Amino acid sequence: MNNCLTLKKSNCKNCYKCIRHCPVKSIRFSGNQAYIIGNECILCGHCFVVCPQNAKEIVDETEKVKVLLQSGDPVIVSLAPSFIANYDGVGIGAMRDALKKLGFFDVEETAIGATIVKEEYERILREETRDVLISSCCHSVNLLIQKYFPSLLNDLADVLSPMQAHCRDIKKRFPNAKTVFIGPCVAKKDEASYYEGFADAVLTFDELTKWLGEENVEIEKKPDSDPDSLARFFPTTGGILKTLTERNPKYTYMAIDGVENCIQALKDLESGKIHNCFIEMSACAGSCVGGPVMEKFHRSPVKDYVAVSDFAGENDFKVEQPDSLELQKTFTPIELRRQMPSESEIRDILRQMGKMKPSDELNCGSCGYNTCREKAIAIYQDKAEISMCLPYLKEKAESFSDSMVKNTPNGLIVLNEKLEVQQINEAARKIMHIRSASDVLGDNVVRILDPTVFMEVLSTEKDVHNRKTYLAEYEKYVEQTVVYDKDYRLLVCIMRDITEEEAAREKKERISRQTVETADKVVDKQMRIVQEIASLLGETAAETKIALAKLKESISDE
Repeated sequence: MNNCLTLKKSNCKNCYKCIRHCPVKSIRFSGNQAYIIGNECILCGHCFVVCPQNAKEIVDETEKVKVLLQSGDPVIVSLAPSFIANYDGVGIGAMRDALKKLGFFDVEETAIGATIVKEEYERILREETRDVLISSCCHSVNLLIQKYFPSLLNDLADVLSPMQAHCRDIKKRFPNAKTVFIGPCVAKKDEASYYEGFADAVLTFDELTKWLGEENVEIEKKPDSDPDSLARFFPTTGGILKTLTERNPKYTYMAIDGVENCIQALKDLESGKIHNCFIEMSACAGSCVGGPVMEKFHRSPVKDYVAVSDFAGENDFKVEQPDSLELQKTFTPIELRRQMPSESEIRDILRQMGKMKPSDELNCGSCGYNTCREKAIAIYQDKAEISMCLPYLKEKAESFSDSMVKNTPNGLIVLNEKLEVQQINEAARKIMHIRSASDVLGDNVVRILDPTVFMEVLSTEKDVHNRKTYLAEYEKYVEQTVVYDKDYRLLVCIMRDITEEEAAREKKERISRQTVETADKVVDKQMRIVQEIASLLGETAAETKIALAKLKESISDE
């Protein structure tokens, strides 16, 4: 399969929207990035349409077409009939004029090829004895059957698509011509690449519009009409049936659009209970006018159908019908390279996802898969990761959060902006002697705490950190931190009980004061003793001085 869809990794935000909308779950997630599994993809383009980050891209073949234009050979456009819904008020003549300015030799309607195809369908239903016939115009439907319903390949019309039939007709009339199909489809790029010799390149309407803009070519608002253009109905749901000019009364004719509806119809056919019917199948809801490029940029189902209906004529294009062998197309099964797990392996993966019993399997679809069991199989096939399960992550996060809240030694209280208690942990209840959380949940915090600090944080929107507070009613000292979460509009109060620390500090201060007082008393006493000693020493010295003086005098007299 051609890699028509690519991924811009930097854009992928791991939202799982593509896998939720992929009808065959051909998306693989790894490293928080989505990858398209080419072997399983049917190129319906749903992932391209729904991706909110535009991470899915259709491979642009504009440069390839420009090379064809430079080759010297005439390059002729096969223009899908849905163009009338994409370009308002513009007829085939105006499209031809604009595209010739880009260098194309001519422009024809793919509806010419559709006329050839529908006549072949009529011949098969008239001349052959087929039980069920499924239209093969939609390449995505063909891939769906080749990959997922190979037992029904015999029911798939072995007929070229309108694009192929028209390009073949052009090359028959212009032997040296190159052909370029332009339409709203991703799958046509793969069809052109896989089945060589028909379309040499494929552009989407979006690629054409960008190219016209770069060359400053404007499409003139010039409508036109052609009574011989009934096949212009092909890009609408039931359009093939509408073009049939004869119907075999032995058959039931029906039109089914949308991949999900096609899958259910194919399952019904597999059961073997449906017979004698012609089924027109389209992968896109609304058929080609609801193609991925159309839907991505301007989806208007009613308006688009009216545009096609007004543009279509009442008669068939006049075509030279080829021999049936020239229109024959062979479809072969495409084997899917994926292994299926055993029942025990599925149960083991489910247990890893926290699904211990059937009642744990919510089948919520948040991961993109319809059931938890499908998700488990995808994990086994390396297409999904266990972490893609939202309930699993929620439970894990809540379990981790609850464990942290429960086991932290700090008291935690969560309030809303009305100062009503939303959550309180065991440590906080212990500080405030609250028996059960239910006793205070929903009540105003004023019941248990002074609300001043919370009102302050709300009014100033400035957090308070490690403010020492004495809770007199609980005889507790705490360090309070109050944080305001603006996103969730919550106040979170963290209280660290410092009562023992405060008591130890006060005891230390008391001992220090006592020590200082004792030291002061000792100093005072010592000073008194010193003074007394000094006084005594002073008296003794005076008496000694007098005695010595007298002794000196007596010696001198002698």
